[in-house]
Amino acid sequence: MYGTSERLLRLLSLLQTRRDWPGSDLASRLEVDVRTIRRDVERLRSLGYPVHATPGVAGGYRLGAGAALPPLLLDDDEAVAVAVGLRTAASGTVSGIEETSVRALAKLEQVLPARLRPRVGALQAATVSLPGGGPTVDAGVLTVIAAACRDHERLRFGYADRSGAATERSAEPLRLVHTGRRWYLVAFDLGKQDWRTFRVDRITGVPVAGFRFTPREPPAEDLAAYVSRQISSAPYPHQLVVRVAASAEVVSARIPPSSGTVEPIDEHSCRVRTGSANLDAVPYYLAQWGHDFVIEEAPPGLVELLRVIAERFARAVG
Repeated sequence: MYGTSERLLRLLSLLQTRRDWPGSDLASRLEVDVRTIRRDVERLRSLGYPVHATPGVAGGYRLGAGAALPPLLLDDDEAVAVAVGLRTAASGTVSGIEETSVRALAKLEQVLPARLRPRVGALQAATVSLPGGGPTVDAGVLTVIAAACRDHERLRFGYADRSGAATERSAEPLRLVHTGRRWYLVAFDLGKQDWRTFRVDRITGVPVAGFRFTPREPPAEDLAAYVSRQISSAPYPHQLVVRVAASAEVVSARIPPSSGTVEPIDEHSCRVRTGSANLDAVPYYLAQWGHDFVIEEAPPGLVELLRVIAERFARAVG
């Protein structure tokens, strides 16, 4: 059981992680009854926190934007992301905090007073960033998508496919995944009736959130590995599986998630699943890894091509 002050802090933290909370769920999380939750909500309101209540069986509580910005209860990772992000703006670039930063940004947008939004916009307009290694994505688009993932709200958006054709999509968003160069949205495409991986930089305009939905079973337990497979091998006509004589940690340092999926076998070997649009380029791509390997699954013609190239290089060195 929590003390009153600790329970209020826990309640405030929970209200900031989801858009809507049924009173029974809050009571279960905090190990109290629903009546205690009502009293605690009143205490938060008396402290200036805008907690809105929805009556009825499906009702609950929601933390809204008020006249003043209340203190944000960030978890450890989010607090580090904010602190590092502020320093980074002046001193350099740091990788590995992107997804945590988006979660914090979505939480901030939820409670940001209207009078502060022009200041945020002015700061964004006055700041110039050097281009990185991948296409840029508007922070507002990421925030809308992150909030829809959190609140289980459908999204409608324009999308340019691989050929550049413009399409309109309606999807149930699950998670944003960052590969280090690009942002991807894993979502259930209602038009295709299947899971899809969307490149966020190909989304046109700002997505529009719609009706709430009941979350589906995810397409994979490890969404990072799922996205890696979708973007590194699934789109290509020539797919192969290679067993490499090096640990997964070593090979992952050479192969980015957008180029292949690395699966550990043991301390000294791993399996790589990858693909290519051009079969002739595969042998030279494999040679860049710098480790012995065995072809386990190969597209037609690859084994013969490897033999021809191996004999050519053998003749070249006498």
